[in-house]
Amino acid sequence: MEKSQKKWLFVSIGFSLAVLIIILFLTINVNTLQYLKNINPWFLLLAFLTHILTMCFWAMRVKKMSGSLGYPIKFLYSLNLVFANLLAAAITPAQAGGEPVRVHELYKANVPLGDATAIVIMERVLDGIALAGLAAVAMFALSEEWQSLGAISAVMVYVTWFFVAGCLFLFYLAIRRPDVMKRIADRIARFFTRKWEPIKVQKTLERIDLEIANFHAAVLRFVRTAKSGLIWGMVFTVLYWVSEIVTASLILMGLGQPPLFFESFVIQLILAILMMLPLTPGSSGIAEVGATSMYALFIPGAIVGVFVVVWRVVLYYFNIALGIISSLIIVRRESGNL
Repeated sequence: MEKSQKKWLFVSIGFSLAVLIIILFLTINVNTLQYLKNINPWFLLLAFLTHILTMCFWAMRVKKMSGSLGYPIKFLYSLNLVFANLLAAAITPAQAGGEPVRVHELYKANVPLGDATAIVIMERVLDGIALAGLAAVAMFALSEEWQSLGAISAVMVYVTWFFVAGCLFLFYLAIRRPDVMKRIADRIARFFTRKWEPIKVQKTLERIDLEIANFHAAVLRFVRTAKSGLIWGMVFTVLYWVSEIVTASLILMGLGQPPLFFESFVIQLILAILMMLPLTPGSSGIAEVGATSMYALFIPGAIVGVFVVVWRVVLYYFNIALGIISSLIIVRRESGNL
């Protein structure tokens, strides 16, 4: 891991730990010990296993979408790709650092850079569509639970819909107006390479134009001839988010609390949308405060802090551990030891 990455990892973990300590300080009281006596470790173990299953759904999405474009990759390679992405996502706002890692690993699996980029961006689009769809269903089916969370729920839904609209517009440009995408990309590249040598800048621009052309061709293939990739991608995207949402209910049951399936479904949707915004590295602090403030409406204050700690251990710190292990595997592979 590079020095700058280590720095941001320490910042992200440090900020998260600081917020968690404050939350525990404000929520733990004499009743907490009584609640802890009702812990069921089997449900907590099941929460970890469910989270791994969630990663498997993600890996299957990558595998199916790559395969539909004619690039078969093994499931275990795809799973390791997903794990590697988790570490980078944990230290970047909106978890954006995971995208370059997935593109790189797909490229190493002989997927052309433009096609790899198309797959990864299409994943984001599918995530946005799935979240928007699940949020819409929740708003109609769980109206009372949704409204109990206040105006923030509606705001998060509008943000998600705006994100989806933006992604769809991007793909409209990719399909209908690749020339516009090239002009935008060239201007951005010229801005960041203005101090480079002219020959190097020209080569960079030519490479960008080539990859945009590849990306354009890949998007067209998804839309025209690789529809199965989109269908399977959406299936595994929905399975991914449902599994991720259910994990919180399993943690609640592990702490001796009711699962709150409906309420947790709404809260986890809001948190998922909130954590997609580029606010802090790995959404540290944002996730903890958001979960505490919303779950405190439904579970005793004496146990809400403990719940948030376990929830972040499963969905954040466990991700970092998986990402480190995966990164070591990749380093060994790159050095020729695997």
